[in-house]
Amino acid sequence: MDKLKRLAINEEGFIFDPVTGNSFTTNRVGLWILQKLKEGKTPEEIINELPEHFEVDTETAERDVTDFLEQLRHYKLI
Repeated sequence: MDKLKRLAINEEGFIFDPVTGNSFTTNRVGLWILQKLKEGKTPEEIINELPEHFEVDTETAERDVTDFLEQLRHYKLI
C-alpha cells in the first residue's frame, strides 16, 4: 500500500501518480475507498463502513470494494 501514499488525489476523483506520470479518475465511492486505504484501513474495515456512507447493502459493499481493489492491482497501484 506504500504506492497509495504517493498518489495525489483531488476532490473530484482525479488521481495522479507522480512516479509514473499516470493519471486516473474514479467516482465518489472509489475516491472514498482510496482515502480509507491511504488512512491505513483494511478492506474488511472499508466494507463494514461503506454502507454507513453510501446507500448500499453489505453484499454490494463487499463486491464494490473487491472490484475496486482488483482495478488498483491491475494498474499496479497496490
